[in-house]
Amino acid sequence: MQGLINILLENPLMFVVLFLSLVLSIAIHEFSHAYIAHLLGDDTAKNLGRITLNPLAHLDPLGTLTLLFVGFGWGKPVPVNYYNLAKPKRDAALIALAGPASNFLLAVGSAGLLYVLTALASGSPLEFLVKGLVSPLIIYNLVLGVFNLLPLEPLDGFKVINGLLPPKLSVQWIQLAPYGIYILLFMVLTGLTSRVILPIVVFFAKVLGVA
Repeated sequence: MQGLINILLENPLMFVVLFLSLVLSIAIHEFSHAYIAHLLGDDTAKNLGRITLNPLAHLDPLGTLTLLFVGFGWGKPVPVNYYNLAKPKRDAALIALAGPASNFLLAVGSAGLLYVLTALASGSPLEFLVKGLVSPLIIYNLVLGVFNLLPLEPLDGFKVINGLLPPKLSVQWIQLAPYGIYILLFMVLTGLTSRVILPIVVFFAKVLGVA
């Protein structure tokens, strides 16, 4: 996606709608982590006021700036005390999975909304406006969901994979955690991240009828 600053210069109203929608998507992603952690017995995030859809509780300053200038951002990590979980390995995977799952659900829900609204606005000037506002939201949530499932620490995918591994392999997998951030940084700087996730995003976008 292009940086939202570019959209601001072209269409201020669309910028406001998209920015608020994307910030809400990030908030729902982080809220989902916090809420599932609460359901599984850890109230660390709840006690810090993270079980809320108020974006201000979840926004990360750098992630918000990146959203404005690059078109992709992130929220503040949700703290989890794994000692409070009944089955730490399994529950950590479920908590991690909750974030990307919320983005995929938002993408599907937005696609359904797009289908209904375009049918109602078919042939009118509003049809173009609806597609311009809702389609990027679908794509963004697909990107956010797929990106977070990359099997690299600190992304959600690392913990999801760990939850699926048998104990012996899990021990070896955890040892790779310190290298994840460096691999991720390399992938982002070289453009490898886009080459990995975009084909997946395009596939699901076609399934949802927005590509």
